[in-house]
Amino acid sequence: MKNKSILSLIFFLIITVLSSSGAFAHPGRIDLPKNQASGTLQVYYFDVGQGDSTLIRTPENQYILIDAGNNNQGNNVVKYLNHLGVNTLDAVVATHPDADHIGGLDDVIKSINVKSVYAPKVSHTTDTYKDFLLAVKNKGLTIKQAKKDVTIPLMGVTATFLAPVNEYSSDLNKWSAVLRLGYKNNSFLFTGDADIKSETDMLINKSILKADVLKVGSHGSISSSSKKFIDAVKPRYAIISVGKNSYGHPNAGILSRLKDAGAAVMRTDQKGTITAISNGSTITFTTTKGAK
Repeated sequence: MKNKSILSLIFFLIITVLSSSGAFAHPGRIDLPKNQASGTLQVYYFDVGQGDSTLIRTPENQYILIDAGNNNQGNNVVKYLNHLGVNTLDAVVATHPDADHIGGLDDVIKSINVKSVYAPKVSHTTDTYKDFLLAVKNKGLTIKQAKKDVTIPLMGVTATFLAPVNEYSSDLNKWSAVLRLGYKNNSFLFTGDADIKSETDMLINKSILKADVLKVGSHGSISSSSKKFIDAVKPRYAIISVGKNSYGHPNAGILSRLKDAGAAVMRTDQKGTITAISNGSTITFTTTKGAK
């Protein structure tokens, strides 16, 4: 009996240590920033593997979701949103029809109240894209066109699309919706998979490109992040949303280019979900490497 009591005590201690270390973390769980007070802008670069998904929480508690990763990430994104207490998305942005960006959006739209949906005027024939369109239709919503100079109406922040600037061929990456977010003296740029052609078109008005935080285009691929574009953005921080892949993302040359530009680089495959918190003048970061 005494030995059983000792074994029970040891087992209890092991469970306590493992739980406190996060070994049994809830799938997709995000530890909330300590300074979750009103008056801050929060941007969550979700860890969705080889894909993109970003949530913006404005100081007025409005929420914008940009993309939702691959089809198998939709439920994880919904878990992220539920954990953060998101009941309504004021806007959903589908940057372009690639599956690693819009694959999970149908699950999100089915599960969360959505007020508006933005996407570039380009279509695709995949079942993934059709699922996205059907989810939007079933919610009684219509898609608002994301293109240069279109703004998302929000309180206390500015959210303006910088691209697509023109109409392009069937190359979906060129059509990527690029959103610039401003809050007082801080700014964020979300580029989807915008490639060098799209970057070149945006450089015609390069004065509007400068941003403190850059969501690096196309998971750090060599097809994006030209030197001229990085020089115009002048990011202090560069976030790369990436997972295990066979494409060589992020490209070593792009990583060097960002570091040469003075940007501190953070990657979701290394850090997990990355959260930026802005009070309008300074930006701090927290990271959560959660269990999957």
